Amino acid sequence: MNVTVEVVGEGTDEYDLPDDATYADLIREAGYHPQEASALVDGSPVPGDRVVDAGSVKLLRLIKGGSTDDGA
Repeated sequence: MNVTVEVVGEGTDEYDLPDDATYADLIREAGYHPQEASALVDGSPVPGDRVVDAGSVKLLRLIKGGSTDDGA
C-alpha cells in the first residue's frame, strides 16, 4: 500500500507498506518511535495497532520538555 505521510512542520514523504502494516509500523518507517509521534487520519488520532487504511496520514510529533526544577 502506498501512503503519503505529512510530518507536521517537517515535510511530506511517500512510503510503500505491506498490506498488514499498522500505524505504529508506519510511524517507525517514517523514522520515529510510536511513543514520539501520533498518526492522524482526517484530523483524528488512530491507534497504533490499527492496520493502515488511509492513503494520506499526518504524523504529529509529541513534544516533551521543560524542567520541573525552577533553579531555586
